[in-house]
Amino acid sequence: MTYSIAILGASGYTGAELIRLIAEHPHLNITALGAHSKAGQSMAQVFPHLRHLDLPTLLQIGDIDFANIDLCFCALPHKTSQEVIAKLPADLKIVDLSADFRLRDPEAYKQWYGNEHAAVAHQKEAVYGLTEFYRAQIKAARLVAGTGCNAATGQFVLRPLIQTGLIDLDEIILDLKCAVSGAGRSLKENLLHAELSEGYHGYAVGGTHRHLGEFDQEFSALAGRPVKIQFTPHLIPANRGILATAYVKGAADAIHQALVDAYPNEPFIEVLPFGETPSTHHVRGSNFCHIGVAADRIEGRAIIIGALDNLTKGSSGQALQNANLMLDIEETEGLMMAPLFP
Repeated sequence: MTYSIAILGASGYTGAELIRLIAEHPHLNITALGAHSKAGQSMAQVFPHLRHLDLPTLLQIGDIDFANIDLCFCALPHKTSQEVIAKLPADLKIVDLSADFRLRDPEAYKQWYGNEHAAVAHQKEAVYGLTEFYRAQIKAARLVAGTGCNAATGQFVLRPLIQTGLIDLDEIILDLKCAVSGAGRSLKENLLHAELSEGYHGYAVGGTHRHLGEFDQEFSALAGRPVKIQFTPHLIPANRGILATAYVKGAADAIHQALVDAYPNEPFIEVLPFGETPSTHHVRGSNFCHIGVAADRIEGRAIIIGALDNLTKGSSGQALQNANLMLDIEETEGLMMAPLFP
């Protein structure tokens, strides 16, 4: 069976990544592509690397007929997404890639994003889209909220350890490096080549990064009490990839075994042999996440490192993984491509 798909925000990086993945999917057909400033253009004009594909012309969202669309991906900016989704048909399956529906509490959303939520009823309906931990709920959902790419990487590394109580919940430090595509495609002075290349820097230092709202929500729910981690993201001069390094208090060998036990049948999560650590080079362009554990020289402390591609497993690949579940398609369909190397 083939399902008709719409992608809103198709002129952004995550929209283009969705097209790349879905192009070879045997059960999905891209029927409509929405954009705003690029409406009226072909995808070949916007993204020449997709020139070989037979794709519909970009339309304004208001000009799309959703009557025969089975599932819609929303790869729109934060705040815009909630306003658009509120106007879509009530029976349409939706996978949202923005931050608008990740936080369950409207007050938490207001705290982290600075504005009232415009679709609170939908916010309550949305299922958090971290596939490996919400699989059953996603399968039955109408609206799925894709996780933040930073939040996904940190959770793959830390969730099993918080759940099993193997680490000190008050001594978690997460140091994360993210490639520049995580900042989107909009023109920004600090993302110019001359401003970004040949160095890297921390940003949102001191606990202001919005993905902390997801960490607070998910880790506290797992622990049954408030959990606040120290988290500093860094922007690196690379196109793709996230490397998250967690420093924790706990026995390294037990931590490694807990991660092995947590992901035995997960097709996209690979826990490396003890002492081996991952590289973003080894997951680039794929839906895989590699996790490594090493003992620190200080007894009773461990270092856990996770690597994934922020555009694939951290966003569009995860979105497709969720869509497969929602449409009762094999979860791995369209996602088992090998990473690009070098």
